[in-house]
Amino acid sequence: MAYATPDIPNDVLTLSAIPSPDADWTSISKLALTFDGYKLGSSKNSLEIGCSPPDGTLTDLRTFLFHEQRRWRWLESEPDEETLAYIRGVIEKVRAKITAGDLV
Repeated sequence: MAYATPDIPNDVLTLSAIPSPDADWTSISKLALTFDGYKLGSSKNSLEIGCSPPDGTLTDLRTFLFHEQRRWRWLESEPDEETLAYIRGVIEKVRAKITAGDLV
């Protein structure tokens, strides 16, 4: 499935762009692709953040979501319910960062 989703910088990301807490994988994927997780200076740095438990900055959270989307795309599958619940929790952390104005 291809998405034509423009990059949305952290400082213009709004709550209306964030999927609901029970969003399906397609909606989550679209959000994940609004951020280029490869733009962190090196692919190694990006991959380290993308594979880490997401508790850092908004950029870290979005990098994690980006890498999850890419991982499941390459697996040609969708996350199981347990993984999807975890990813939805990350989206709620993104929502909290935006609400707090913590846009780094």
